Amino acid sequence: MSTVHWLKSSLSRLRNDKYGNFGMITAILIPVSIGAAGVAVDLTNSAAAKHQLQQATDSAALAAATALANGKVATNAAAQTLAVDFVAGQMANYLGNDATALTAVRNATTVNVTATANGAKSNIYDVSVNSTYKMPTSAFTRIFGYTNVSVAAGSSAQNGQTDTQGALSMYMALDRSGSMSFITDTIKSQTTKCQNYTSANWKEYPDLASTKPCYVRKIEALQTAATGLFAALNAADTSTNHDLIRMGAVSYTDVMQTAQAVSWGTTAASNYVAALPALPTGGTDASKAMQTAFDALKASTNGTDAETVAHKSKNHTSFARYIILMTDGEMTGSSSSWSSSIDTKVRNICTAAKADGIQIFTVAFMAPQKGKDLLSFCASSPSNAYEPDNMAKLVSDFGDIAAKATSSLTRLTN
Repeated sequence: MSTVHWLKSSLSRLRNDKYGNFGMITAILIPVSIGAAGVAVDLTNSAAAKHQLQQATDSAALAAATALANGKVATNAAAQTLAVDFVAGQMANYLGNDATALTAVRNATTVNVTATANGAKSNIYDVSVNSTYKMPTSAFTRIFGYTNVSVAAGSSAQNGQTDTQGALSMYMALDRSGSMSFITDTIKSQTTKCQNYTSANWKEYPDLASTKPCYVRKIEALQTAATGLFAALNAADTSTNHDLIRMGAVSYTDVMQTAQAVSWGTTAASNYVAALPALPTGGTDASKAMQTAFDALKASTNGTDAETVAHKSKNHTSFARYIILMTDGEMTGSSSSWSSSIDTKVRNICTAAKADGIQIFTVAFMAPQKGKDLLSFCASSPSNAYEPDNMAKLVSDFGDIAAKATSSLTRLTN
């Protein structure tokens, strides 16, 4: 048999032997498939690691810039240490107890601080944070010679006492309907008697007998939470003349109450909230209050709206706009039943405000489901919608709102 004939015969038998071919191909592809799966897993893990590291450098840059501007740290070196600690602290949530990896992240984190004189108004601080994390790969990926994947992130932030620093205008639309007279689960006094109103005994208003212990009412819880908000806003305004923040407030029952117009600082709004009645009455209709808040903050195409003009007078080149909408009920108007038409009216105003670029925070305080649904719709994002079911959570949530709002005073620049 000739060599050519033998070769053709052998190839023919190989081609016709399907089982043999399948086994051989499978043997070749199995390690390739396993390796590809390992690489895919590592790519997913590296994306998650990069997200975590980016959040860590963002937080570190903002914290260091704010600490310098507020005088919480006295030197650039202290700010650098603070930033490195922030990165390590954030990454510890992701890396757990891996001390070696955390030390490597610390060593791979660099912080640069630049202070620029701003005349008589102290300094403007620019902080940049860069970090790298070498993520170990899976055993499958190491087959190809890759023992780790280098993940990097970087952030920059600016803060200081400067006329061009970020500023904000905020309007509060607060429920002061009858249910705000109901008690929370927080005791105000074990020994003093008071009228502890609930939905079950509200029909006895205003002649309910006093009992003890005396519980904190919802309206009092709101006033306490708002006090914390105002304090946080004041602390965040590091400008020389404390002129970064403008605030207004309005309250509502089934009708809108007299509003406190937007003004510089938090004093007028704080006084307004403090003066809310200790024993509110009435139904619930937030539509006119929300419209008032929207009209006060609404932007104009030619920059002649009141808030833009006011901020320009302080040389603010930009400012953020916020509405806080709070209720403990559902939209009933003057009745005791939910009103679809009022609910829809509020939703439409919220939609228009969000389209205008206003960020809406919502607080459904011990509210029924329809109230929660409305406020969840109105919030600018799920993270802007709060549903506290007790006083402690209400105070905490108002603090979180203050932290998010004042982040506009410290600008993340990259």
